Amino acid sequence: MAIVKTPFKAAAVNPLKMSQPLGASYAFLGMNHCMPVMHGSQGCTSFGLVLLVRHFREAIPLQTTAMNEATTIMGGYDNVEKAILNIRSRAKPDLIAICSTGLTETKGDDVDGYLKLIRERHPEVNDTALVYVSTPDYVGAFQDGWSKGVTALLGALAEPAGRPARGQVNVLPGCHLTPGDINEIREMIEAFGLRPIFLPDVSGSLDGHMSDDFSPTTLGGTTLVEARSMGASIHTFALGEQMRPCAQVLHDKTDVPFTVLQRLTGLAGVDEFITELMRVSGAAVPHKYKRQRSQLQDAMLDAHFFIGGKRIVIGAEPDLLWALAMSLTELGARISAAITTTHSPLLELVPTEEVLIGDLEDLEQRAAGCDLMITHSHGRQAAERLKIPFHRAGMPLFDRLGAGHRLTVGYRGTREFLCEIGNVFLAHPHESTPASWPLPEGSHADDAALAGH
Repeated sequence: MAIVKTPFKAAAVNPLKMSQPLGASYAFLGMNHCMPVMHGSQGCTSFGLVLLVRHFREAIPLQTTAMNEATTIMGGYDNVEKAILNIRSRAKPDLIAICSTGLTETKGDDVDGYLKLIRERHPEVNDTALVYVSTPDYVGAFQDGWSKGVTALLGALAEPAGRPARGQVNVLPGCHLTPGDINEIREMIEAFGLRPIFLPDVSGSLDGHMSDDFSPTTLGGTTLVEARSMGASIHTFALGEQMRPCAQVLHDKTDVPFTVLQRLTGLAGVDEFITELMRVSGAAVPHKYKRQRSQLQDAMLDAHFFIGGKRIVIGAEPDLLWALAMSLTELGARISAAITTTHSPLLELVPTEEVLIGDLEDLEQRAAGCDLMITHSHGRQAAERLKIPFHRAGMPLFDRLGAGHRLTVGYRGTREFLCEIGNVFLAHPHESTPASWPLPEGSHADDAALAGH
């Protein structure tokens, strides 16, 4: 078991984590015709907006209540009211989803009370769903904000159903899953004859598609009709430990049973998912997934010559850290250091001696002498200073194209991920050579791999 530590530093140096409000806003972006709103200053929203735009390279709808010094002291009711009325009249969304920030949480604004009063004073807004979630950015991290945002959506929108809909299942994806990942998961579920409802569904709104229609709100994602029908599903799949509270809230409200799948990357994790799909659907495994599994096994055999024995450091949100670490250790890699952003029950199970809730400075200090660093784009300078290979994972990825289309789940995604890591070591043979066996003097890594294969 790993020892989980939290350092007591005066300041975060080169921060790894992102805030709860940003995580909740990202979750809201997976709802169709939604306008996410940050209840705080314009700077809070602008920072998050820039990060999301740079990561996805898409237009991101995100509004603010534009709090200033006076309204922060006196209370933000007027700003919330004006924001809701202006957004409703101009953007005409189906859903306005509001999250708090550290500014308004410190003041203690009663936004739930504000929304109740606004509905009483302005009955015309009753045609628009309003959801609020408390996400102070001085505690927790991006993953916590996502989880709280999804919980708020389920609590406000999901409704009990008298009769289950045949073949309908709920899927609650974690924030570590990309739009490309969600598309792969949807395809896998549908192959077993099931009809999934994803909440939220960023694959519909942030998959980088060109549309003939213009909308000032999100375009694509989970509709309100789908969200309200989740109580009729026969089962819920919660993808990631962060989604356990969300699945529990949905179960308490609608009595739909759920399964938490902690990872869908790695042979063992995908096998567990396939087993659950067989159990829920009663169907046999489609031939293409038997084929994909055998392809993954062959790729694991190829890649383990280059990954086995390597010392790897990872900085990521807990669920992503768990998925990557377990997948790499399945091939014999050693996780020399693990840095994460917030607490999770999984951290003690990460296959390493210590998991630190820290920043990229902590990661850099522990990465000296390692063979590979894995984290988001802000870690690139640390890898350059240490002169070790670098693999980008997580959010933000602003110095590479296609962040939203990355695929690391399922047999196919795991195969691609392991081949990418193996190729990193192949591209740096003078810095990293296969550590699983001694190389003959003067031989190359690829020659030894071919001989071993």
